[in-house]
Amino acid sequence: MSAPVEVDPVLLRSLPLPRLEGESDKDARGRILVVAGGAQVPGAAVLTGIAALRAGAGKLQMAAGASYASPLAFAAPEARVITVAETADGDIAASAADALAPLLRRTDAVVVGPGMMDELCAGELAARLMAAASGCGFVLDAAAMTGLGPVSAAARALGGRLILTPHAGEMAALSGRSKAEVQADPLSVARDLAASLQAVVVMKGADSFVVSPDGRAWRHRDGAVGLATSGSGDVLAGVIGGLLARGAAPATAAIWGVYLHGRAGAALSASVGPLGFLARELLAEIPRAMAEAAGA
Repeated sequence: MSAPVEVDPVLLRSLPLPRLEGESDKDARGRILVVAGGAQVPGAAVLTGIAALRAGAGKLQMAAGASYASPLAFAAPEARVITVAETADGDIAASAADALAPLLRRTDAVVVGPGMMDELCAGELAARLMAAASGCGFVLDAAAMTGLGPVSAAARALGGRLILTPHAGEMAALSGRSKAEVQADPLSVARDLAASLQAVVVMKGADSFVVSPDGRAWRHRDGAVGLATSGSGDVLAGVIGGLLARGAAPATAAIWGVYLHGRAGAALSASVGPLGFLARELLAEIPRAMAEAAGA
């Protein structure tokens, strides 16, 4: 298998993001649905959804349980908030897929999982949404991945329109290997999972790898240590989802998302310090990093 290609501005120039004409409206920039968070971590939905908008998505929809839908709407006034069924613990229920499925006909990308606590519930919800998909792309993060498991007919049925974003611990749960095994050879494990699920895999770490279903791989080396903080992965999932909603191919959305997330971390490392910046502060850095990369 060939060595991974380095993710840098030269590579990004060969993988341009979809361009928009001056008269394009928000519908042309894509519509994204974020199914994330819950009563315990409602902020995950905010970080994910606003990150998608910062990446250029045109319209944001967010699912929320009744117990926190109203405050979520005030926290993200740019979003349409859809109230759905929730569990006794305040997680979005798997049955919420019934209410959300009709939206998929007019949705370009869906992000499921950031901040969700119940793995089995999140995995079932993700599977039901993917089974109801009608052409949209999916990003699965956190509990939606680990609850889904390594063998999923719904994932394979998407035909390559699925992106997974595991760190080493989540990859261990997905692959059935130990965390030490994953850390010893993350690229090989990511390639196996990408082939198994016919998905693009973003293997997060100090060096992050993006792997396509056919085994092609890309490596990003410039991750800032400060990115290892609460909510940072939610931002990454949202950026990738926003680029997917805009019409970028799954591998392209993942490569650009990893790069922009890293550049935002580097900018905050310089302006705030290498440790201590917050995930919410990454959001404002994304458009600048995207503009600089596009003009590189």
